[in-house]
Amino acid sequence: MQPPPKAPPPAPGLHRVVVGSGPSIVLAHGFTQTHVSWEPAAIDLGVDHRVTSVDLPGHGASGHDDADLATSAALLGEAAGPAVYVGYSMGGRVALRLAIDRPELVRGLVLIGATAGIDDATERAARRAADEVLANRIEQDGVERFVARWLRQPLFADLEISADDRAARLANRPEGLARSLRHAGTGAMDPPWWDELPGVHAPTLVVAGALDAKFATLGQRLVDGIRLGPGKAELRLVDDVGHAAHLQAPAAIARIVRAHVAGLGP
Repeated sequence: MQPPPKAPPPAPGLHRVVVGSGPSIVLAHGFTQTHVSWEPAAIDLGVDHRVTSVDLPGHGASGHDDADLATSAALLGEAAGPAVYVGYSMGGRVALRLAIDRPELVRGLVLIGATAGIDDATERAARRAADEVLANRIEQDGVERFVARWLRQPLFADLEISADDRAARLANRPEGLARSLRHAGTGAMDPPWWDELPGVHAPTLVVAGALDAKFATLGQRLVDGIRLGPGKAELRLVDDVGHAAHLQAPAAIARIVRAHVAGLGP
């Protein structure tokens, strides 16, 4: 078996790839992923939009391994500027934090498979402890074994990833993934952000796979929380897919994002 390719040296800011021209859209990936995971949707959207796909802290060619969610959000905003931000899972947490902290940068928001945190303090502590175990395992076992184990979770049942996506995941640095788990996992949202949701002013579309019952429920809760403030929000379920909707149905996600951007007006 050929060894996985080595990642390029980390960039001083967040590494990003830009395609197309038009209204600006920013794509933020999930844990273990890189900008490559977004390529099918980015190419589609790039036909009539300026699409910036980033490598979040600790992933791909981006450094900042010690970045927490607030720092990650600040770095994302610096890398991409005013735009419609689209985030999946971990990327959704980062995009949501940016919408709360820097509303002037977020013209619109799309959250896929996202949450505002774990309510119960004991459960949050347990999640942080579990993530610490996983982080140690990455450092001990390496990226290839960890990614294989990560993708065997029930959350990703029936998910098939492309060869390019798999290669990009395997090129991640173990120390980057480990620190990302420690600093930017769901347990790190302490306290959780549910009470901050009325501060999201950007028109928001919350997306979940119809087969992902947990995050469909969390998605409705996000919508309800944002609607307590001046922001508008709605939930959209994508048929026949689970948690990683952007990987299982990139064309559908591109259509949803394009319609959301068009609905924002000039």
